[in-house]
Amino acid sequence: MTAPPPTTWEHTRCNLCGANDYTLYIPSTLDQKPPQAGEGDWRAYACTSGGYGHHGPIVRCEHCGFVYATPRPQNHEVLDIYTAVEDPLYQQERAGRVLTFEQHLKPLEDFVGPPAHRRLLDVGAYTGVFVEIAARHGWNAWGIEPSQWAVEQARAQGLQMIPGAIEEADLAPESYAVITMWDVIEHVTDPLGTFQAAWRALEPGGILVVHTMDLNSPFARLMGRRWPWFMEMHLCYFSRQTMTAFLEKADFEIVWMGAQGRYLHVGYLASRVTALAPLFGRPLEWLVRKLQLGEKATRVNLGDLFTTYARKVDKSPAPR
Repeated sequence: MTAPPPTTWEHTRCNLCGANDYTLYIPSTLDQKPPQAGEGDWRAYACTSGGYGHHGPIVRCEHCGFVYATPRPQNHEVLDIYTAVEDPLYQQERAGRVLTFEQHLKPLEDFVGPPAHRRLLDVGAYTGVFVEIAARHGWNAWGIEPSQWAVEQARAQGLQMIPGAIEEADLAPESYAVITMWDVIEHVTDPLGTFQAAWRALEPGGILVVHTMDLNSPFARLMGRRWPWFMEMHLCYFSRQTMTAFLEKADFEIVWMGAQGRYLHVGYLASRVTALAPLFGRPLEWLVRKLQLGEKATRVNLGDLFTTYARKVDKSPAPR
């Protein structure tokens, strides 16, 4: 399936505080000018895109410090492209993702207790790797995902999947004990709305888990404009401070926040290095093949990916 290019790019207000005053944080690298209507290589929106360093203008709100991309396509156009995304390369790194999600699930279960068939929803579940792992551990696990290709891949494995986006899905209120968002929130146009949709779907005291990049991490600061997570498909960039502000505004309380890395096969990691720095990555890929290290899994943690656990707070007024 091929999605049409966007027809309307628009400047947006800060999603956190609503202000319209911002300063340029990182200039556009898309032909060194803001994108125009009809432009954009939408292959850049696949999960395994190698478009590191290719992005439109990124700005910082002068009032609250939130960093985001503007101008950008309208919400319905972003959703259209994610609906059309196909990403076979993602399947090739499945074993590494299984290791990563196993490591993510264990501390979650240590925190919330045994699953006992409680309902869990993975937002942006893609091909359902985390859904599969959670179900294997005893959760009544569901995924929600806009990509038609990914939903079909997951359903072929017998997984419970809901097509679409959480903001528009007809989810029963207070129906999930846990909602997870692994590398999702940076892709949405309205993160506050996404968090509010999760709040409505969580049972009282339910837990929201959000994993994303940390803009203020030492590694991100060291890399500056060369930080690889500056990409066209990333529309929002969080620090621990702005993540806390978003979640509190959506009526969550922070219960834990910390850096978490991931597992990657050495061959896949080398291919990502090639996408970022071809002159260094190509010899590295050759060496990995020569030494037959491609299928060896390695843990990568540069401290610039962090996870937040947040608990749903009851908004009803306290009795007098």
